[in-house]
Amino acid sequence: MATEPGTDAGTRWTALLAGATGLIGRECLRLLAHDSGVNEVRALVRRPLAPESIGPRVRECRTDFDRLDEHPDWLRVDKVFCALGTTIRQAGSREAFRRVDYAYPLAIARAALAQGARHFLLVSALGANAGSGTFYNRVKGELEDAVQTLGYASVTIARPSLLLGDRDEPRLGVEIAKGIGWLAPPRWRPVRASQVAAALVRAAHANAPGTQVLENAVLRSAA
Repeated sequence: MATEPGTDAGTRWTALLAGATGLIGRECLRLLAHDSGVNEVRALVRRPLAPESIGPRVRECRTDFDRLDEHPDWLRVDKVFCALGTTIRQAGSREAFRRVDYAYPLAIARAALAQGARHFLLVSALGANAGSGTFYNRVKGELEDAVQTLGYASVTIARPSLLLGDRDEPRLGVEIAKGIGWLAPPRWRPVRASQVAAALVRAAHANAPGTQVLENAVLRSAA
């Protein structure tokens, strides 16, 4: 049964995690799987989880994001962590990028809300703005705006800068940023995926009502 905002003390809750095989998603899964306050974490994925990610509190839910209605019980949770995301290069086109970074997260948010979820925690991006002239930032901002209109009791939005962590494929820009990122203002400095995940899990426990935006400087201060 879903919990009310601000009433998490001593209450175990069930989480849905979309994007559990990605950089931030893997860190979220690791934290949630070892969190005594979590009854179960349902990893909504398109490809199998790594064997080391499986545990007593983890339930792998392999699905086609275009067919979420086939398993409504999977989305009967208290809180939803959405770490879905790609790049235009990886997606192959703007249309494909928008499907992964906008359509799928919004569909998950709507479906989980219909099943009783009360808190939606979204990984967005630094610079997200529905009015941005940059396609990437505009899509991220449009998703933020759309999620906030759905009626969740609590919405948490994380806006990380360049992410650091163990990627499946090395990126030249990330390697360069590791060396010179400290020169940038705190708002723009790279942030570890583990820090973003820690901030999100902390926000899930706090369960503050309304919308909370975690900007990059705040994320970088997370343990």
